[in-house]
Amino acid sequence: MDQRTRILFENRARVMKALAHPSRLFIVNELASKERCVHELARLIGADISTVSKHLSVLKAAGIVQDEKRGSQVYYNLRVPCVLKFMDCVEAVLKTSAEKVLALQQGTAK
Repeated sequence: MDQRTRILFENRARVMKALAHPSRLFIVNELASKERCVHELARLIGADISTVSKHLSVLKAAGIVQDEKRGSQVYYNLRVPCVLKFMDCVEAVLKTSAEKVLALQQGTAK
């Protein structure tokens, strides 16, 4: 693999790593419907503000979310809503895997 290809795949891995946490996936899901401030997200997740802020920093560094300061609050939204297509793909993988397990349990493996 040449240097350019390596960098491309390292950057892709960085985005996927940013999504690889249940709280961060929840944040992306919440931001799909509307922008939120860190206080709202902390309440919804059930975590302290500093923890949620760290999760948002990871998502922001990966280019998934962006923020806008308004007065004393910082509001977050999805920078690239197409990340939701990736979530749809993950759901399709889960569904396919579940169907295979069910078929095996019923003795009708494909």
